[in-house]
Amino acid sequence: MNNTKISHLSINKYYFLTLFFLTVLSLNGCLNYYQEVTLYPDGSGKMRIDYWMRFANEESEKVVDNLGIFNSDSIRSEFQSNFSSVESVNIYRDTTDFSTHAIIDISFTHIDSLNQAKVFSEYKFSFVEKTGGQIVFSQFIPPIATGFGIDASTFTVTYKYTIPGDILNHNAHQVSGKSLTWLYNLSEIGGGKAISVTFQPYKLKETPVWIYILSGAVLLLVIFFLLKKRKS
Repeated sequence: MNNTKISHLSINKYYFLTLFFLTVLSLNGCLNYYQEVTLYPDGSGKMRIDYWMRFANEESEKVVDNLGIFNSDSIRSEFQSNFSSVESVNIYRDTTDFSTHAIIDISFTHIDSLNQAKVFSEYKFSFVEKTGGQIVFSQFIPPIATGFGIDASTFTVTYKYTIPGDILNHNAHQVSGKSLTWLYNLSEIGGGKAISVTFQPYKLKETPVWIYILSGAVLLLVIFFLLKKRKS
């Protein structure tokens, strides 16, 4: 299970996580997790989550199916909240490597609102404006307890954020333009990790002065012709 990535799914906080991981490991399954977020200057944005796994046999697939992580209704229930919306859930089988995938697209009015979704209840999303208009974004990655002699170094979680502004400070592992990526294995997460970035958001483009001048000229012409027509 090289470069295996783990999903942070939880129905009853850590109970579901522990049950799920122990089940997957006991079945020699490999679960991969990737989360990508695009933030906008006002704190709204969109998220795509793609997790997939290959099953050792049909029996192991049936056991994992009972957990609901590849069930559309269960996924919507876990990720939906009052201020975030699950736009689509796509579950499919890749015949090239016999893996099962779940791709989830989410939109949110403000990233803080993701804290209200069941699956993110422990993630502490924060988007705070500081002096000078700078934004400090942070997210907590909660610990995952596995135990039973599991080699935590073989499992990783990956988060990628595209930032809408000039990045001033961050603790990401990889940077590509305005995109920051955090990558941890379970032994590094330990009691939990916080990812963070401080940035100066891009300003909305101001309306050019010539637009106001042109609009005023047109308005004056309309008034002129209306008055002229009334006099005649």
